[in-house]
Amino acid sequence: MEVAIKPVHALRGDVQVPGDKSISHRAVMLGALAEGETVIDNFLFGEDCLSTIRVVQSLGVNVHIEKDRVVVRGGGLNALREPDDVLDAGNSGTTMRLMAGILAGCPFFSVLTGDASLRRRPMQRVMQPLAAMGAGIMARSGNSYAPMAITGGDIRAITYKSPVASAQVKSAVLLAGLFADGPTTVIEPARTRDHTERLLSYFGARVEVKDKQISVWGRPNLPGRKVVVPGDISSAVFLLVAGAAMPGSDLLVRNVGINPTRAGALNVLIKMGAVLDIANERLVSGEPVADIRVLGGRLTGTQISGDIIPYLIDELPALAVAAAMAEGETVVRDAAELRYKETDRITAVVKLLGEMGADITEREDGFVIHGGRPLQGAECDSFGDHRMAMAAAVAGLKARGITRIKEAECVKISFPAFFDTLNSISVQ
Repeated sequence: MEVAIKPVHALRGDVQVPGDKSISHRAVMLGALAEGETVIDNFLFGEDCLSTIRVVQSLGVNVHIEKDRVVVRGGGLNALREPDDVLDAGNSGTTMRLMAGILAGCPFFSVLTGDASLRRRPMQRVMQPLAAMGAGIMARSGNSYAPMAITGGDIRAITYKSPVASAQVKSAVLLAGLFADGPTTVIEPARTRDHTERLLSYFGARVEVKDKQISVWGRPNLPGRKVVVPGDISSAVFLLVAGAAMPGSDLLVRNVGINPTRAGALNVLIKMGAVLDIANERLVSGEPVADIRVLGGRLTGTQISGDIIPYLIDELPALAVAAAMAEGETVVRDAAELRYKETDRITAVVKLLGEMGADITEREDGFVIHGGRPLQGAECDSFGDHRMAMAAAVAGLKARGITRIKEAECVKISFPAFFDTLNSISVQ
């Protein structure tokens, strides 16, 4: 579908964003490996997370979907059964990579595939450590791309020094380590989002974290738990960027996850001059949560690089829009991982904002934006990428004229009600 975005004067209101996509995935997977009932409230009913549900159902797990929650009835680590058909992860890299770790520990044969976009994303980074743990695992193009065929079982614990800062690689190895005897350890080049470690601990697994070294002990007894999923900061940041860049805005986003390994975008926005008030901080199901209020004002350019990049990799399209609306230069470096997302987000961001009149230059590992130029409404390609569609919409709120976004339905992956939410808080 095509969506038209008209410019607005400000954003005002009190809203909540959908449940965190990363945590929703992991809650279903650990619920499937736990014994007994796991109830997941505020689950993200987006396309990616529904792919995870369908995959675990194909492995014999009872998953019941209610209006606003998911109930998973697991039978423990040894209860998964060989699927009758190929497992389809859809567009979800999290589903494919993390389930590969689980399937590596299961004593049967399985095949994981996905849509055309997912079949172009690199899988060797997950396959190498899983093969080192003893899994039989093969894929096309020299073991680089899905479909992946996995013969699991007889997994051994290892210490794996990851060459990439990837939460998905780390999580795949840790989940496979649940089926091994003794501790499985991942050493990261830089800390990445830690939802897997937190949720494993919450379910009762023994987990130790020492800076960039994470260990999990195998063969745990995992009882089912109630999990309340916080609002997804990767969705909230689009609203926060729009509010921060529009004088007169006053927007409250409630129940947002502020996990320090995900909150890098908040730090960058504050550095750019955004007026953010983070209040009502608390811990929910092992995750830090808060309410975030943003007041509109003036933004300035900044440098985004180094160790903070893994903490905001999914938020960079939104931050690029903030940079285009800011005064001065913003430089994004060390973000080559963006090229391996649902689309090449470096090229996509440069094309999108360039077509809207921004002064933006592509670099191999990021981009440079000279902000302050008036944005113009344009015909925008979403590239089938939910975050690019939302970035186009936020830019369109402050552009001159109408912005039209093609294939905008892809927002259903992470924020199905995104456009309705924007309409509800827009002041014309």
